[in-house]
Amino acid sequence: MTTPGKLSHASLEQAAQWYVRLQDQGSALEQQRWQTWVMQNPEHLAAWQYVQRVSQRFAPLMEQPHGASRALRSSRRQTLKTLLVLCAGSTLAWGTWRNTALPRLVGGWSADYATASGETRDALLADGSHVWLNALSALDVRFDAVQRLLQLRFGEVLIDTAKDPSRPFRVETEQGRMHALGTRFSVVQGDNHTQLNVFEGRVQVQTSSQQLRIIEAGQQVSFTRDGFNSVATASPAREAWSRGVLLADNLPLGQLIAELNRYRPGHLGCDPAVAQLPVMGSFPLKDSDHALHLLQAALPIRVDRPMPWWVSVGPQ
Repeated sequence: MTTPGKLSHASLEQAAQWYVRLQDQGSALEQQRWQTWVMQNPEHLAAWQYVQRVSQRFAPLMEQPHGASRALRSSRRQTLKTLLVLCAGSTLAWGTWRNTALPRLVGGWSADYATASGETRDALLADGSHVWLNALSALDVRFDAVQRLLQLRFGEVLIDTAKDPSRPFRVETEQGRMHALGTRFSVVQGDNHTQLNVFEGRVQVQTSSQQLRIIEAGQQVSFTRDGFNSVATASPAREAWSRGVLLADNLPLGQLIAELNRYRPGHLGCDPAVAQLPVMGSFPLKDSDHALHLLQAALPIRVDRPMPWWVSVGPQ
């Protein structure tokens, strides 16, 4: 599950606070105030829907111990019932679905290789090539007698190609096709661009508009269907994740948090007030709580956990 990119941090935090308040109190007055807040702004409803979707994955954490009050359980049912009424007939629910990564994740269910949040995977292909799939990614393998083709539906893949002079090795994304010239490289499929990092050998890139460019070892480039951005130095971080390490070299905190969010369940958000703080260092991807502890010790930030599955990073 990913956070809808167009929802503000403030709306998401308010929705989470309302969720906690309704769980703890749930009085008729609180219900009325919550309904008023939801109807104030379409973004409030979208934020509330997001909190609900995340919470459903962590329902066991919200189970009350034996003897919990019947009134509280009734309040929860009323909250969900009211939410359904608010959502009925609303085009916002469809808009939220259409404008987030959810359709791509559903499409990934039929992929040859796919990963969920917090999951990475590596595989040895039939030709001896080694691939590593990052979290929230999906990949199809199309090998035949004349070529070896990988189709990256979404996410990120790191590839170490095997030699096969009779069959070229290619990777295809929505923006174009890459032809590996004996190499180790990573490919990231973004919303409307592809990022290529070459660590060994060379990669020839052909965009959907038929523009060509060769990217050498130690270089990276982003491209769209229509052309290329400037060539830059390859990022070691796009290789380090395969070893369970998140590298930051003067990386804005907001970008680091967004990357870390791929490796933990639930929601991890960053307040815009601290999103531009520069971060240096390496952080464990398999222990995001420890990574957050390291960040809190090094930066003027605070890590709040109003619920076990909802974490927010903000100013001290």
